[in-house]
Amino acid sequence: MADVSFEKALADFLDSLASERRASRHTVAAYRRDLVQLGKFLVDKRGENVVVRSIDVYLLRGWLGTLARVVTPASVARKIAAVKAFFRYLHRRALVLRDPAAELASPRVRKPLPTFLGVDAAREVVESPDRETPSGRRDRALLEVLYGSGLRVSELAGLDLVDVDFRAATVRVRGKGNKERVAPLGRAAVRAVESYLELRLSLPRPGAAPHRTALFLSTRGARMGVRQVQLLVHRYGALGAGRADLHPHALRHTCATHMLEGGADLRAIQELLGHASLATTQRYTHVSLEQLMKVYDGAHPLAKRSS
Repeated sequence: MADVSFEKALADFLDSLASERRASRHTVAAYRRDLVQLGKFLVDKRGENVVVRSIDVYLLRGWLGTLARVVTPASVARKIAAVKAFFRYLHRRALVLRDPAAELASPRVRKPLPTFLGVDAAREVVESPDRETPSGRRDRALLEVLYGSGLRVSELAGLDLVDVDFRAATVRVRGKGNKERVAPLGRAAVRAVESYLELRLSLPRPGAAPHRTALFLSTRGARMGVRQVQLLVHRYGALGAGRADLHPHALRHTCATHMLEGGADLRAIQELLGHASLATTQRYTHVSLEQLMKVYDGAHPLAKRSS
């Protein structure tokens, strides 16, 4: 078995993540940050030119021990996930005899419940833009699609004109790992997108050429970016619901929660949101349980009497 340096193995692993597993650039960047941090620790302990075959579980635990004092359990769990993926790759390629990361235990991380709006608050946010202006129509369409179809902000920013099927009232979405799915558009979203498209070409400032394929354009004529969408949601969150901290993912959570409360099946919500695992979707059952308890406490005679 040839000795492969940590640096060479890491470069090959990140290459494999992007090309073979089609991981998003955000995932690749996060794995790179965590594993480069591990590499610096290894150099401090073993010197330059550390080979992957020499890394054992005690060395990895030593690294995690230094992190536990300065980062949150969630960050430690993420770094362990990166290390496990890295060593699984090395083991499959026969670059290490044993997988030392297999013995690492991740800390228990309690996931916070998703932030979501009530039905009236969501309506007020979505209806806040001024539909008399091109940018207002764009913003109304953008918010209707975020809330109505439960898209991730990156998925919304990546939409092209050809992705919208008005006859079927659906939109083709490219999600995590470049996986495609078809999501339904509500009637309100269809109307809002149609209304926006009437003025789409007049949205860019004079002299700015509109992007040929992007659905949502900035005033510079370019495709709307993730950060621009986030700022818009902050603005309309403050304007419509008094929530300046509102973020696009909260509208995705709101979509899922309202569907669940309306009687939608968890599997259908999983399909709509593009979750790989049903366990991710099941987080919304806790949100609905909280809502159920509030209704019970306010309406049931026994709850009133006991209080």
